[in-house]
Amino acid sequence: MRKLIPYSLLLALAATSASAQGTAQERSDCMGDAMRFCSSDIPFVEEIEACLEQNMARLSPACRREFAPTRTTKLREEYFQ
Repeated sequence: MRKLIPYSLLLALAATSASAQGTAQERSDCMGDAMRFCSSDIPFVEEIEACLEQNMARLSPACRREFAPTRTTKLREEYFQ
């Protein structure tokens, strides 16, 4: 029984860190556009977002929905490693 408690705690922590990163769909809405239009700026998210803003008219509908309201994305540098 004592071994189950640490294992359960480990599973709970893993689930928490995974949910903090968002779903695969949340992470990828602008990934394709970042690769297509801003590959020279990867992995620097601030530069990618500036590039996406310059290419707003060319963004995919999904990326535009994510990016347009706040001019930010859910991209993180670690997603490009």
